[in-house]
Amino acid sequence: MERSAFPRHRPGETLHPGVESIFRQLGVTERVSAASGLRHEGHEVTWAGHTTFERFGADAAGAWTGYQVAREDLDAILLARARELGVDVIQPEAALEPIVRDGRVVGVRGCRAMEARYVVDAAGGRGWLARQLQLPFAVASPPLRAYYGYCQADGDEHDAAPSMTGDGEGWTWTAQVAPRRFHWTRLAFESGAKPSVPPFRFAKHRPLGRARGADVTWRQVPECAGGGYFVAGDAAAVVDPAASHGVLRALMSGMMAAHAVARIVDGPVEERDAVDEYRGWIGMWFEHDVARLSELYRQLDPGPAWLYKQSSEEELLWQRP
Repeated sequence: MERSAFPRHRPGETLHPGVESIFRQLGVTERVSAASGLRHEGHEVTWAGHTTFERFGADAAGAWTGYQVAREDLDAILLARARELGVDVIQPEAALEPIVRDGRVVGVRGCRAMEARYVVDAAGGRGWLARQLQLPFAVASPPLRAYYGYCQADGDEHDAAPSMTGDGEGWTWTAQVAPRRFHWTRLAFESGAKPSVPPFRFAKHRPLGRARGADVTWRQVPECAGGGYFVAGDAAAVVDPAASHGVLRALMSGMMAAHAVARIVDGPVEERDAVDEYRGWIGMWFEHDVARLSELYRQLDPGPAWLYKQSSEEELLWQRP
């Protein structure tokens, strides 16, 4: 059940080459490769006063290359593959509320009521099912908001590689995502106004539409699985885009949820064991990302002041439900 009609635009066009094994399992490798007009061997990083080119790696077949594929194209490819495999897609139709019986999720009610042995919420960072069920959120940062936008070059300008720059007050990501089309994302460590113009690197380019924002406060739903439900992707856990694998995490968590459901239905494991395993896996990934981002941001000067607070009371505020 999908609320939006396609095509719909989402940011996150740059994909690490590690996602290729996932595409292979899903049977969409050739289609994704055909939709990716640009491939890069790595990205440039300017951090704590040092600039390096971070290569993805290589093997006997040659250098690994990432993908630059429009999210609306990736969404369409994955949805078409799901239909090929027999999935009934109801679109556009919004989920209004879960159907709960005896403390267990047994379906979803939209314009119609649909019952199911399991419901998987992959509706994104708004945390639809968690809010409907009043599940607590564990929060590991102050409110954070990333702003992003697009611009277009008048000529056939080509950017050598995506770039990540940390400046002490935040970071800026820039990448060419299509011929003549460039993407930028800016995150300020302290609350700030929405940028009115693209970053200096793109000052001579023409903005395409207005800048948009996304809530990227570090947060997790500890009870991301339970009686009759699993929560995947940003609905289960969110960190800011500097973690660099949001799309990969979304794909992998959806697959993990599906495997868990299949194992319960087929009988090898009890539901409570599959639920505990899934919760632990999501929690471990979230804690790893929080630790890695904290370490990365402490390298900047001055960096985010909230990482250096010593008060136990303030630490508890970051973990509030």
